[in-house]
Amino acid sequence: MRGAMVEKGKGKREKGERSLSGALRLLVHLALYTSAFTLYPSCGIYSFTGASIPEHLRTVAVPLAEVRAQGAAVNLDRQLTDALIERFADRTRLSLEPDEEAADAVLRATIQRYTITPVAVTGDEIASLNRVTLVVDILYRDTVRDEDRLRRTFTASADYVPAEGAAGEAAAATLALEQIAGDVFTAATSSW
Repeated sequence: MRGAMVEKGKGKREKGERSLSGALRLLVHLALYTSAFTLYPSCGIYSFTGASIPEHLRTVAVPLAEVRAQGAAVNLDRQLTDALIERFADRTRLSLEPDEEAADAVLRATIQRYTITPVAVTGDEIASLNRVTLVVDILYRDTVRDEDRLRRTFTASADYVPAEGAAGEAAAATLALEQIAGDVFTAATSSW
């Protein structure tokens, strides 16, 4: 009986050793897998924000957006520029370069059109809901390889209640600009 107990205890010890060696193997594999991403970060062009940026691009210049639209709200140029900088310089590994000549890439925005149209009218033919629509031309140029990475027109709209006045219009314009900035970022960093 005593011999059976010894064998039983031995079996538990072997099972415990197997569990420990399995856990140790798992930790070793996990460490090797993690170190592959830590030791070799420059092997690809993918970042954890989902943005793909070529290795040779390290800096980006984002000059103040140009406004060609008639009747555009005040500060749209600054708002769009800031939104683009936030996405391209703050969410990626690219550094903001104030000098266009020294930058590896240049992102230019031109606000071509700014319109306000009624989208809902009351029975008295008074607008109860207005829509701000913005049309922006974007040129994203790789100056290192002297090629356009993105040349496209983006459009976005946002609605507001006319009773909100200028504040409602400004809020809608800001929403449309944010949408455009997001769309530009997605298009520019997914088409590499």
